[in-house]
Amino acid sequence: MDIAALSMSLSQASLAQAVSLKVANLAKGQAEAQSQGLVQMMNGSLDPNLGKSIDIRI
Repeated sequence: MDIAALSMSLSQASLAQAVSLKVANLAKGQAEAQSQGLVQMMNGSLDPNLGKSIDIRI
């Protein structure tokens, strides 16, 4: 294998790795944003009076 072909191969591998990392970071950012939205939605739907008393009839 000559030096030019080896250089091109290493360059392509480096580019593929950089693109893969960028896509993974974008996916991670979207997942974090969605999880924050879910937590906010769940906190807004909580009723502070639920579970404080039990109705029992004998």
